[in-house]
Amino acid sequence: MEDFSTLEDTLGYSFDKKQLIIEALTHKSSKKPYNNERLEFLGDAVLDLVVGEYLFKKFEDKDEGTLSKIRAALVSEDGFTKLAKAINLGEYLYLSSAEENNRGRSKKSLLSNAFEALLGAVYLEAGLDTTKEIVTKMLERNYPQIDLNTLCKDYKTTLQEITQALYGVTPTYTMLGSSGPDHDKVFEVAIILNDKQISVAKGKSKKEAQQEAAQIALGVIKAEK
Repeated sequence: MEDFSTLEDTLGYSFDKKQLIIEALTHKSSKKPYNNERLEFLGDAVLDLVVGEYLFKKFEDKDEGTLSKIRAALVSEDGFTKLAKAINLGEYLYLSSAEENNRGRSKKSLLSNAFEALLGAVYLEAGLDTTKEIVTKMLERNYPQIDLNTLCKDYKTTLQEITQALYGVTPTYTMLGSSGPDHDKVFEVAIILNDKQISVAKGKSKKEAQQEAAQIALGVIKAEK
């Protein structure tokens, strides 16, 4: 049986049932009698709960909308890929030769799914408290600062790079207005690309609204490609 001790040391948990970790690392392309899809399903639900509770306790001053956005950034393909790479998870995946040749070990979707499956396996064997301890340590180790602007800071840059590459132009951010009292204003921003409005979003600050609009715009462009 393969030695998972380095991965387990990095994760901070050693499995008693090695078949669980094997299953968590097995992609369906390997054509084995089992794969990690069921554990991924479980891990997705567990991580949603664990990260939600972590944020709820950490940010007592944040409202539901802000907490939801921060959780969405962490509990995402990009978020889980970041954590998967931190423990070199790609090195341990069981893949088909075709998937291996297709750079499967570095694919976001495979890494994210395997990470969910791995934490689903931890939950099955060790329970919620151990899973929370592992996830909390990983979040704090890999995210020195957790806030909406920090987590979303790349959306505007990414959008600018993509629009420049695809269309030869950069987007324009237009302030549509603001509402609410001075101490609790909500700003609304639109993104214009090639004289067309492609997204609109609101935020507690102009920067937050711009980041939100940029994220939506990236989804629109991806859907049209």
